[in-house]
Amino acid sequence: MKNKLDPRHQKRIELIQSLFAWNLAGNIQDPQIEPITQQVTKIDKLISKAAPKWPVDQINKVELAILRYSLYELLHQPDTPPKVVIDEAIEIAKEFGDNSSPSFINAVLGKILKTHVPLSTSKKN
Repeated sequence: MKNKLDPRHQKRIELIQSLFAWNLAGNIQDPQIEPITQQVTKIDKLISKAAPKWPVDQINKVELAILRYSLYELLHQPDTPPKVVIDEAIEIAKEFGDNSSPSFINAVLGKILKTHVPLSTSKKN
């Protein structure tokens, strides 16, 4: 992430905020995040495997929204290099999470990238 005013960065923040609200309220109908919310069970299983000491329901809600969005992007938007997705997630965690959020996000996404994201996607960068 080079510029916080980059429209792609702002769009990610908007979607993560919508996921955060969806997680709290549960019934928010937002067509922008619907593809992500339809994959939450699959995404949450990946998070659980990558962070077994942290049950999904005990992960900070901001971190959970960042992880869910980032994993969706890694798995379903192969044109975005994985390094970009992870860097963006870390930067957003710095903006909205606590002091430990960036390292937690990096560790979880890094582990998932190594073990679950198709090799054709992870070799792009």
